[in-house]
Amino acid sequence: MLSVAIVGGLHADARRAAVDRLLAEVPGSVALHHDLATAVQGTVVRTVRDRTGIVSAGEAPLVNDCACCALREDLVPELERLAADGLTRLAVVELWDSVEPKAMAEVVASADLRLTGVITAVDPALVLPYLGNGDDLAEAGLAAAATDQRTVADTFARQLEYAPVLALATSQDADDEDRALLAQLHPTARQVPIGNGDLSGRGDRDWESWFERRPAEGQGPVGQAGLASADSEPGRQPLAEAAFGGFDVEAAAAAQHPACALLPAEADECGVATLVWHRRRPFHPERLYAALEDLCCAAARSRGRFWLADRPDTLLHWDAAGGALCVENAGPWLASLPDAAWELVPPVRRAAAALDWHPEHGDCCQHLVFTSPGLDRDGLELLLESCLLTDAEYAAGRTAWKQLPPAFDSLLEV
Repeated sequence: MLSVAIVGGLHADARRAAVDRLLAEVPGSVALHHDLATAVQGTVVRTVRDRTGIVSAGEAPLVNDCACCALREDLVPELERLAADGLTRLAVVELWDSVEPKAMAEVVASADLRLTGVITAVDPALVLPYLGNGDDLAEAGLAAAATDQRTVADTFARQLEYAPVLALATSQDADDEDRALLAQLHPTARQVPIGNGDLSGRGDRDWESWFERRPAEGQGPVGQAGLASADSEPGRQPLAEAAFGGFDVEAAAAAQHPACALLPAEADECGVATLVWHRRRPFHPERLYAALEDLCCAAARSRGRFWLADRPDTLLHWDAAGGALCVENAGPWLASLPDAAWELVPPVRRAAAALDWHPEHGDCCQHLVFTSPGLDRDGLELLLESCLLTDAEYAAGRTAWKQLPPAFDSLLEV
């Protein structure tokens, strides 16, 4: 039966190296790639290759002037064709630069194809530069559609955090700070060194020696998944294992949902720190809005859920990278729902709320995580605390809170 593995990431050289390694390690494997750069000419170019080179090529017309839509329409039939011929063991879907793995994973899974792995390829030396790049994808020539308003930073962050496996290219420019940043951004990811693209694995030693200097498995920021050494099991190839390891689309989506996201824990290593800020009092909307620029620039990456006094029943999603913040309405807090509505809530959401339940406020809270080199923990905490309701404002109660100026209406497009 055909297995499908998705390999994505904005770091094109690392992504290509990961795909080449899979083609070399897995007999009977092919790679499908849709080049969205040709969309300006009205088509998307599809290639299928194996370890020896291109096997076939073709074009897919744009759908609704959207290159990503063309990819979705063309990908499933190609995978079904490979499954039907019975000759291919693994189809590696190499995503174009800015295509996010979540969307394509859900497309593959909905077509009842066997999705067995999702991998993001990363050059560790480029993690901080990409997280700090607030340019629009369109400005960088990476937009997937004319209406694409994503930035380089937020796209890269989602690519990185969605995949359970990170394929790490060797980079002479990467140092311990880069590796610590990567580990803290996605502590549960399995990290698999892939060398520098020559398939020799010589570059894996840099990562192995760094891992040996870290705490025992499960005690440091890498977490239980840890770093997979290139020769951890003689005769077995970690990247190929990861491609066949299995992937649960629903669990992956839940892990990214702001209400039950698996957010990083507190950490401080090699000049990189992660601050977890958790409080049981709502923000004053005007004071928080006035502090947004400083808060967004305080860390390379910040995310989580937050609670505004003028919207006390609404769970809000905080997602910041590249100095820019995206705020989204993620629906109601469970505490605001009638008991009968709880049956309509996914079990994972109910379980997450139960673990963080407060006798007075239920699941309403501030849970924000900031990760960055040179993080000013004390200054950041003071700024966040200053945005909360004062004792007098808090004591006034919800009716008074709802009368506060709605400073976030523009961000929430009300």
